[in-house]
This record gives sequence, C-alpha cells and structure tokens, in this order.
Amino acid sequence: MIAFVREVGRALARCELTHLERVAIDGALAVRQHQQYTAELQALGCRLEWLPPLPEHADGVFVEDTAVLVPEIAVITRPGAPSRRGEVESVAAALGRHLPLQRITEPATLEGGDVLRIGRTLYVGISGRTNAAGVAQLAAALEPHGYAVRAVPMRDCLHLKSACTYIAPDLLLVNPSWVDPAMFDVRSVVAVDESEAFAANTLTVGAVTLVSSAYPRTQRRLEAAGLVARAVDVSELHKAEAALTCMSVMLGPDAAVSQRAR
Repeated sequence: MIAFVREVGRALARCELTHLERVAIDGALAVRQHQQYTAELQALGCRLEWLPPLPEHADGVFVEDTAVLVPEIAVITRPGAPSRRGEVESVAAALGRHLPLQRITEPATLEGGDVLRIGRTLYVGISGRTNAAGVAQLAAALEPHGYAVRAVPMRDCLHLKSACTYIAPDLLLVNPSWVDPAMFDVRSVVAVDESEAFAANTLTVGAVTLVSSAYPRTQRRLEAAGLVARAVDVSELHKAEAALTCMSVMLGPDAAVSQRAR
C-alpha cells in the first residue's frame, strides 16, 4: 500500500477552523507527531510517497481532502475552502502516475474527508465543504466503474469522517449525535464514548485500527468488539480540526481489501 503524505507546513497555525475555537498550536510538536504518524504507517506496511512541501498552505498536510480514490480512478476534488484549492495540483500530479484522473469542477465543491467508502458504495456528507453538485459530479465519475454514491445528512462537525469511519470487515464507528448510523449498510455499529465526541475518526491499515490517544474510552470499546486498536498521539493536529484519516491518501491492494466488495 502507498500512503501519500505531506509534511506539516510552517503556516499550520493559520489553518481553517469551522467548529473549533482557535488555540495556540505548537508547530514543532505537530511536526514530531506527524513524524510518529508516518512511522506508524510504515510499521503497518505502507510505503510512503511524500508530496511536495507547501509551506505557506496552512492545511496542506491534510491531504485526504484533495482526492477520492477507488482502484480504478482518482477523483481530484475542488475543496470547499478556497484557501485549500492550491493544494490539489501536486496531489493530482502524484496520483496521475498511478491512476487515471477525473476532476470535480466549479460550481461543485467536494472534500475527501466527506467521503466514506464501504464496498461499492461511497457515502458523501453534505457539509460546509461539500455541496450537492459535488456529490452529483462524484456519482457521474464513479458510475461507469460500478459504484453507487449516496448523500448523507450530518450536523455539528466538519466532515463525514469526523462523525464516522468504517472498519473492516463490517463495523461502523460513529458519533450518533452527528450522523444517523442507519444511513449506512453495515452489520455492526459501535458508538463513540459520550465524553469523546471527536473519537469516530480512525484509520485502519490491514488488521490494525489506529485511534487517537486522546480517546482511550472509545479505543476500549473497539477492543471490546474484538478489534486490534493502537493509539497514536496527534493532539496538536486536533487543534487544527484534523484527525487520523486527514493526513494521508491511501492507494493499494490493502485498501481495496479493507473496503469489501458487496
């Protein structure tokens, strides 16, 4: 599996924020935590492909929002935050060496953090960053390859993957206050601990699910459900309204396996 990643830029403190109050971010600590995050990916078998640095793009490290991948194509997004649109071309250049590309175009907006793939269905959160036109263009791009796209209403969070993530073989980790788990075609649902509203964003690579160390109670719930969960400290990145999936774009056979065909 290839994990596309980008280093933390020096402008991180100027990041876009929607649902959080701005607080001081320790840039040096954010860099160290990102290094630990990428080391975890390597330990789990990922080959890192580093995207070009974008030091003046405050949110450039959060590469997930720039693309939506399926095994057949990469859809290059048009972020809903105008400040982020300069991030996409370097991602498109890197992904274009591996997959055919299609692009989301004006007036559509779409961010990868709003897209959750489960098998042949991609669930897309209608958010402040992704609009109905973005959902429609994604559906048009993926329909020839046999994928369905479903719009999902959500509330009180930045992206759909702030509210839920999918863990193979058939489990949804969700904050039910932000999105209705009945919207998703899964057999098992685990709710985050009520005291850990932001805990639903996890990243599964192979048989291991990475969980932010900020959410130990939710980690214990996953372990009680029989999952192998490993804590990663990304506390400074959380201050930028980010989480584990935000900092990578995954390409490879393991990703295809972890999102089972239906």
